[in-house]
Amino acid sequence: MALVLVAIVPLAIGWRVLCVMTIVSLLALTWRRMARRKGQRSALVLANGSSLPPASYPHPVLLVCGDGLGGLFESIPDEHLALRVTDLGCYVRVPCVDRLNGFAVQILAKRPEWDGQLSAMLVVDACAHSDSAVLAGQVRRFSNQVAMVRKRGIGLPVVVMSYLQTLSEGWFSWEAGHPRPVVREAGDCVSLSEWQQQADGSVQAARLAACVQLQSTAQWLAQLMTPDLSGNGRAQTSQPPVAVAFVARPSQGQWVERNVWQRWLHERTALSVVEKVPASTLAAQSPFPDVLLHLLPTSAARPNRFRVQLLGMWLFVLACIAALMSSAWQNTLLMRQVSDDLRRYAAISPSLDAEDSALRERALATLRQDALRLDDYYRQGEPWSLGFGLYQGERMRAPLHAAISGHRRPATVSASADAPEVIRLDSLSLFGSGSAQLSVESTKVLVKALVGIQAQPGWLIVITGHTDTTGTEEHNVRLSRARAGAVHEWMARMGDIPDSCFAVQGFGASQPIASNDTERGRSMNRRVEIRLVREPGACASSAARSGGQPKPHSAAFNF
Repeated sequence: MALVLVAIVPLAIGWRVLCVMTIVSLLALTWRRMARRKGQRSALVLANGSSLPPASYPHPVLLVCGDGLGGLFESIPDEHLALRVTDLGCYVRVPCVDRLNGFAVQILAKRPEWDGQLSAMLVVDACAHSDSAVLAGQVRRFSNQVAMVRKRGIGLPVVVMSYLQTLSEGWFSWEAGHPRPVVREAGDCVSLSEWQQQADGSVQAARLAACVQLQSTAQWLAQLMTPDLSGNGRAQTSQPPVAVAFVARPSQGQWVERNVWQRWLHERTALSVVEKVPASTLAAQSPFPDVLLHLLPTSAARPNRFRVQLLGMWLFVLACIAALMSSAWQNTLLMRQVSDDLRRYAAISPSLDAEDSALRERALATLRQDALRLDDYYRQGEPWSLGFGLYQGERMRAPLHAAISGHRRPATVSASADAPEVIRLDSLSLFGSGSAQLSVESTKVLVKALVGIQAQPGWLIVITGHTDTTGTEEHNVRLSRARAGAVHEWMARMGDIPDSCFAVQGFGASQPIASNDTERGRSMNRRVEIRLVREPGACASSAARSGGQPKPHSAAFNF
């Protein structure tokens, strides 16, 4: 569609080549990216012939990394993708914290629809670590991997889960937006204080001890993770964890004597060191935090094919709108251009002046080019840039051809070497103010002008009338034409010169010889000019009456 738009929109050749090269380059980059994504998909090897849920999977997808993964997933080689799907979510094992970003890229390459429901879960087992610096380094690496994923535009919410060696079952969590912890047990969700009050006797004492251990461990975990997972000024990891949960279950990792949790508990609470509790003493419970998955984003994404079809439909609509807008604009420009050319030609009046004649000929040549262009569109069809039912050029063909066919080239004038170039007669000496009727005093002036003028073959007597700028343009042109006609009639009658020897024109105030700002200049502009020019075939009847012998010009004109 982009290439079609480049063909429709009128652009210079250089811009067309640049646009085509840009489109081809973008297509090549997209093709390369798709090939790379296909390679990433093929690099994702699933264990035991399992497969990822479909693209329309509506529940959260968690990338699980950290401690005790062997107890959560089956014994599967690290190079294979191990996953566990429950009723509320899908858990994917990340064997090493440093591979979190790579796994996210591979999964999104295979399921790009999951970018809005992908999350990360860090499992922290304090009982499996004897060095708090090593554990802090693991948390820091996890934070860096989360930041790398978020740089790709993926939100990637984080859940932190920790095992706690207590004798009470249930999930204890600090959830975002809730300042106090809650206890989720047997489908119920109560506050920590209510959970303590629900028991009696020895059970209540055990729960009280568990709460002390829980609060102390939560403080230790917050001190360990807050500088990294809370952002500490970094925009990529500025979002705190969605939930920090503790599960009452034996350690899934290897028990380490004098581990960091035991030391912290003894230093902060002075409680006795808790020994490792065998798994048989606790009720079986899934270690995955399904009860917290409602806090994570879910997606009921439509199939990718539907999204592609919807995107394609909108792109097609936008391309059609762009094409229609371009066609409408180009038709507007075409009509404006042809109309301007016609007005320019009509504004230049036919004249014997060489400059005016050249301007008129150039305007006529432009009209011929416009007519050829519109005739070509009529025969072969308009181009795409003017089409789509918006073409308007057909309306201008008739006016163009009418203007071209009605063009008349004025007589070419060339002054004779032995004749004066121009004879100027003052209009006030011939006519009254605003009148085209010859006065009685005009006879003497016209007789002087007629002396020596004899019609001959090849000579044309051109009489032009001029006025000043007083009055309207239409009135001045009509008055100047009438005065030139009056002089023509007197000379034709008194000199017995046929009408074929005359050319009469009225120019009004369009050809001043002085400024109209002064009375003297306006007086000079009010005039009648007589010019002798050579014109083949002119005055033929006069030559016939003289026996075919041309009569010489015997007078010089000085007025």
